[in-house]
Amino acid sequence: METAATGPTLRDATDADVDELVTLIQSAYRGESSRAGWTTEADILEGQRTDPEGVLEVIKSPDSRLLTMELEGRIVACCQLEHRGDHAYFGMFAVSPGLQGGGLGRAVLAEAERQARRTWGVTEMHMTVISVRDDLIAWYERRGYRRTGRTTPFPYGDERFGVPRRDDLEFELLVKELA
Repeated sequence: METAATGPTLRDATDADVDELVTLIQSAYRGESSRAGWTTEADILEGQRTDPEGVLEVIKSPDSRLLTMELEGRIVACCQLEHRGDHAYFGMFAVSPGLQGGGLGRAVLAEAERQARRTWGVTEMHMTVISVRDDLIAWYERRGYRRTGRTTPFPYGDERFGVPRRDDLEFELLVKELA
C-alpha cells in the first residue's frame, strides 16, 4: 500500500530541535554547503552564523518564538519572531539550501507575518539585513518590505556572528506594514 506524501508542517521549536536548527541555519548562510542556495553569506562572512545558546535563548524567551517548517520528518526552514512592543521582529530565517527557490521561504515569511498580527496584534514587522546583500533585500522588497536607510554597525570582533571578510558591513532596518 502506497502512502501519500505529506506537505510541510509548521510548529514552534523545542529544546530538542536546537542542534538541528543550528545545522540548518549554518548550512543556509556559511561554508560551501550554503553555496547550493542563493542566501549564502560565504563571500562576506566566515565562521558561525549562530550557536546552540543563541537558538535556545530564542526558544526560551517569553517574547519570542522560533517557528519551524518540517518536511518528511526534518526541519527544512525556520524563523524567529519576537514581540517588541508595537512591532514584531523577524530574524534567524533559514531555508535548507537545496530547497531554496521553491516557495518554502515565502510560505514561512507569510505565516510569520500572520502569526505576529494574530498573536500580538502588531501592525509592523521589522528585520535587519546586512546592507550589502542586494539580492536578499530585493527579495524582501518584492514581499512588501521597504528599506529605511537606518543602519546599525556589524558586531566586528564578536565571532558569535561570524568573521567578516570585508570592512564595510552594517545592518539595515527593513519594515513592512502588516494589513
